[in-house]
Parts: sequence; structure tokens; C-alpha cells
Amino acid sequence: MASSSGSAVVRRVVDAPAAAVWAVLSNGWLYASWVVGASRIRDVDPGWPEAGARIHHSVGVWPALIDDSTSVLSVVVERELVLRARAWPAGEAVVRMSLDQQDDGRTAIGMAEDVAGGPGRLVPQPIRQVLIVPRNREALLRLSLLAEGRAAELPGAAHPRRR
Repeated sequence: MASSSGSAVVRRVVDAPAAAVWAVLSNGWLYASWVVGASRIRDVDPGWPEAGARIHHSVGVWPALIDDSTSVLSVVVERELVLRARAWPAGEAVVRMSLDQQDDGRTAIGMAEDVAGGPGRLVPQPIRQVLIVPRNREALLRLSLLAEGRAAELPGAAHPRRR
């Protein structure tokens, strides 16, 4: 699915409050646990996820790893996180994570992504989306499982459903 900006957009409703989802997003050391393609975290800047802070990560599979970083472009705590994810020489992308707390205690998560630089810009937008959407569906599934696990640890929390 594409947004008006041309970004590939994926959405998922999570059985966890926005605070639990944010707890995962705001822990840079968990980035490789939910971002498909990120294989390890080498360092996280103090202050993550403040604007300008970076996660220093590797992408790919050993021995073909690329060391690069993801930086925060903007942040609204428990609502939105906009990132510039780099994996040069492959390129870079802008990723917008949005959280919408539902009345029933669940959270709707949106993930919009498109190429922002590098060789990926040469790939036509419809083809980019075909490649981005399945990867980001898996990323939101992983993020959901981590957030639901966090929510289960909160005092008085109901046990999340098992998949």
C-alpha cells in the first residue's frame, strides 16, 4: 500500500498500550530484534531517541555485513518516530513510525518507508513498494510481539494472547 508521499505503508493493531510499544522503539539496543535486515547493534548514542541521536548497526548476513547507522529526524514521544536508516553503499530510507492509542488499550502502529538516497532511487516506486511492504509487515509483527511481551510485564496486565 502506498501513501500520498509514495512511501510504502504497513499497519498493524497491537494488543499493547502505546507506552509498551514506545518502550521497544525507544530502546535502541532492541532495534535489531524487530528491524528486518539489521543483524547487530554496535552502539547507541546517549539520548536515543532524541532528534539527531543514532543507532550504529550492521545490516546483512555475515560475512557480507555493512556497518552504518540510523538517525532520528524527529520524535513525538509515544506518538511518532521518524528515522533515516542508512546502509551504504545500498542507500538510505526515511521511515515514519506512528502510534495511535486505541480506546480499548490496543495500539495501531503505522510504518511508512521509502528510499531517500542511493541506488534504490533508480528502482521504480511500485517495484520498491513490492520489496518494502513484506519486510515491514514482518518488522511490525516482531515489534508487536516485543511490545505485547512488555505489556504483559506491566502491573495488573492481562496475559497477551498467544500466536
